[in-house]
This record gives sequence, structure tokens and C-alpha cells, in this order.
Amino acid sequence: MSKRDLKKFLAAAPKEELEEQLLALYEKFGDVKAYYNFIFNPKEDKLEQEAKLKISNEYFPTKSKRAKLRRSTAQKYIKQFLLLGVDPFIIADIMLYNIETAQKYTAKRQMRYASFYISIFSSYRQASDYIISNNMDAQFKARMCAVYEAAKAQRWENWKDFERVWDNFE
Repeated sequence: MSKRDLKKFLAAAPKEELEEQLLALYEKFGDVKAYYNFIFNPKEDKLEQEAKLKISNEYFPTKSKRAKLRRSTAQKYIKQFLLLGVDPFIIADIMLYNIETAQKYTAKRQMRYASFYISIFSSYRQASDYIISNNMDAQFKARMCAVYEAAKAQRWENWKDFERVWDNFE
């Protein structure tokens, strides 16, 4: 259905029918429910703390002994925040928090998998692009530098890639 056809349908449909359809969408689709919950009660700080807790649990679990190290957990929250229209400062903060948490983990335990370092670098590049595109360079410059410096100090195999992104960020 095209947008034009949808507008025609909405204009012609009775209010009660539209209300029923919206309730059905709300109950059936989690994304619709999340959207309306955010629109009517935008507690961005609560969402941010929830995301940080989940990301932290990926590297430093409280319930199990073994870390899962999934970058996808942070990516899921970042994607959700982008769809909801959360403040760009919070999104950038979550992006960097994910990288910083991964670096805290690798400071204590070296990773043997190149895919881990590639994945974290991808997050760093994504954060850099997002921060620059939203003109928040000044607010996040110190943290971006700290991430690069930590990758270099921990002798990550791809620290030169971090250096290239950092040079473009400056």
C-alpha cells in the first residue's frame, strides 16, 4: 500500500476502527509498543542506564561466570535509540561506552580472536562518523582520544586503524 492510499484509507475510516487497529498494532508489534511508550513517557536517562547495564553484563556478567562479548547487544540498543529519536548525545555516549567497556575487559584479559578487534574498530569508526555528523566533536574528543590511546597501549593488532580514524576525527 502506498502512502497516498494509506492517507485515503485513514481519511475515510471511522475513528473507532482506527482506534481498534492502533490497539492491535500496539499489542502485536513490540516496536510499535516501544515507540508509543517512548513518545508518551520519554525517560531517556532510564533507557540509557538500562543499555549501559546490558552492555556491561556482556563483558562483566553478574549472574554467570563467562563473558559473552557480544557487540550486537550494544548495536541493538543503538539501532533502537536511532529509531525512537533519542538525544544524539545519549546515542554517542552509548557508542563510546560499549568500546570503553570492551577495552576495560581486554586490559585484564587479552583476546585471541581478530574478529573481536575488527568488531570494536567498526564500532569506533561508526561512533566517529556519528559524532562528526552531529557536530559533537568537542564534547567527545577526549573520549575518542582515550579509546585510540587504549587500543595503542594494549597493543591491539589493528591499533593503526584506530589511529587513522582518530587522525580524521581531529
